[in-house]
Amino acid sequence: MTDATLENARYAFVRRETLEQEAAPLTVAGPLAWIRNNLFSSPLNALLTLACLYVVVTSVPSLVQFYFIDAVWSGTNRDACLADKVGRPVGACWAYIADRFQYFIYGSYPIQQRWRVNIVFAMFALGVVWLLWERAPLKKVGAFFFFVLLPIGAYVLLLGGDNAESFLRFLILLTFGLALLYLILSFVPSLARFWVGPALLAVEKAAPPWQRFHRPKRLILLAMVVFGLIAMLANSAGLPRVDTGLWGGMMVTFLIAAVGIVFSLPLGVILALGRRSKLPAIQLLSVIFIEFVRGVPLITVLFMANTMLPLFVPQEYSPDRLLRPLIGVALFAAAYMAEVIRGGLQAIPKGQYEGAMSLGLGYWQMMRLIILPQALRIVIPGIVNTFIGLFKDTTLVTIVGIFDFLRTIEATLVDPTWATPTTRATGYAFAAIFYFLCCWGMSRYSIAVEKRLAAGQKR
Repeated sequence: MTDATLENARYAFVRRETLEQEAAPLTVAGPLAWIRNNLFSSPLNALLTLACLYVVVTSVPSLVQFYFIDAVWSGTNRDACLADKVGRPVGACWAYIADRFQYFIYGSYPIQQRWRVNIVFAMFALGVVWLLWERAPLKKVGAFFFFVLLPIGAYVLLLGGDNAESFLRFLILLTFGLALLYLILSFVPSLARFWVGPALLAVEKAAPPWQRFHRPKRLILLAMVVFGLIAMLANSAGLPRVDTGLWGGMMVTFLIAAVGIVFSLPLGVILALGRRSKLPAIQLLSVIFIEFVRGVPLITVLFMANTMLPLFVPQEYSPDRLLRPLIGVALFAAAYMAEVIRGGLQAIPKGQYEGAMSLGLGYWQMMRLIILPQALRIVIPGIVNTFIGLFKDTTLVTIVGIFDFLRTIEATLVDPTWATPTTRATGYAFAAIFYFLCCWGMSRYSIAVEKRLAAGQKR
């Protein structure tokens, strides 16, 4: 071994332990890196960031001072929100909101009958959670409850009167008749063959009689429970008629939005398919309807529904004053929904249609099983955007004399009991919070659904 080798071996070192991982530089990861990359990535972004920061610094403290620090949270009349009465600067008058909160929810609905509205709210919340919760069981039964039982129950409970109770008795008899027919078909196969067909009967024949045709059993049982509970409430508490002119507040806003959303989507699908139809008559009618409705503002549609719709029917069959804007809003939203869905249909590749036809599927089977699920998934943002716009457009029904939530706030602003300089700003701030929370909730849920449905599309 040479002297040079011995000299190198003396200073040789072999590391036996790995070094600990060092933190990334501050310019690459961390808060400073995020600020640099997102807020000050260019001169223009830096200028916009500074402008927004200036607006926040100059406006937010005054808003916090007005709506929280100097706000009045309790009181019985306007004296609690007047600076010369309380001897200090007065901000938002939240005591006015607390005092009129019941009116904001129910409008002029009779106080003794507001339990009926609460039941409808509870049914609506149950139906929404049942449909929107991903892990909820019996989704088809939930859809039957939301789209069939809830509208019928809401009509009977909210309107009341002899006509509603007669309609309820008819529904109860119809439900019991269906239940009896179900039992007969379950225990008498020879009779069931003429109603459900030999194919379905052969599938169900192996099960005991009380387990056959299990799907209708759930729907009939749910209908019997719902109608029975409503009938018990009607007999014990009574359901006097409450004219729709007394309805108002959040109840009317949710009613108009729910009717518009529920009916605009299926109508939009039909109109979109009609516009793409190869039958000239159907295509022409769909195009005329869509372009006509989209070419006029919603206020015009509401005026036409309120003044012209009664002209097409006899006087004794004239639609209710609340039913007219409901029809107008649903048709108006359906025209916009049709164009959103048509965009999704155009985005489907031609191979999907050819593959569906190669399987022997008919037109409606192809649309229901192959095309529409993909098209609706693509246009989820557009659908929810239309729903959000519809929810905000419900405020326009005040033009035709309907007391929605915003109209109830405007009606209380002229009440001398709470006439103060800060009442108007407080009322409109409360309305803004209400609409923001509802629209933000719809937006966040749509984002979650979009991510869940697009999980298999990520690369």
